[in-house]
Amino acid sequence: MKPSAPAAAIAARKRQAEQKLAQIQKAIGQLRRERGRLTVRSIAERAGVSATFCYENFDARSLVKSAIADSRSRHDQAAADEHERIEATWRERALNAEAELSRAQKEILTQRQHIGELMGQIRDCGQMVSGESVQVLVTEKSTLQRRVQQLTQEHRKLQERLEGARSNLRFADKRIADLEAQILEHDR
Repeated sequence: MKPSAPAAAIAARKRQAEQKLAQIQKAIGQLRRERGRLTVRSIAERAGVSATFCYENFDARSLVKSAIADSRSRHDQAAADEHERIEATWRERALNAEAELSRAQKEILTQRQHIGELMGQIRDCGQMVSGESVQVLVTEKSTLQRRVQQLTQEHRKLQERLEGARSNLRFADKRIADLEAQILEHDR
């Protein structure tokens, strides 16, 4: 028994559709490996089928649709991962920059305080010693040195007098003690 012409045509069309579906699967696999862009047109061109077949055949449409959705989710995930990686490096740089900024501000404050103290010392020195007052200070210094020499000489003289007075006092104490002893002997 020979199959009828319509049944044979249907079977041939079915085999042809299955071959096209296999070509579509193969094309999707190739595009994924090559990291090519997955669209209905690119899949149809790679598979050697018409874009109309991809839209009209239910199985082809579901294969293409799931491949595109999977590709987009992978692409979106890869983009999100890349964005997160870049964001993390910028976040770290920002934190490092903030830390360095606060350290620099503290250092600047310390330096300004130190500069202020040094400027105050410079002002004090400028007020103390002007061009004319240097001569006055030199004169005053020599006057004070002479006065120190005089006071040192007077101190030596006074020390000698004090030593003499102490010696006289010891002699007088000894003489008094001797006289008191004589009086006591004489009264007996």
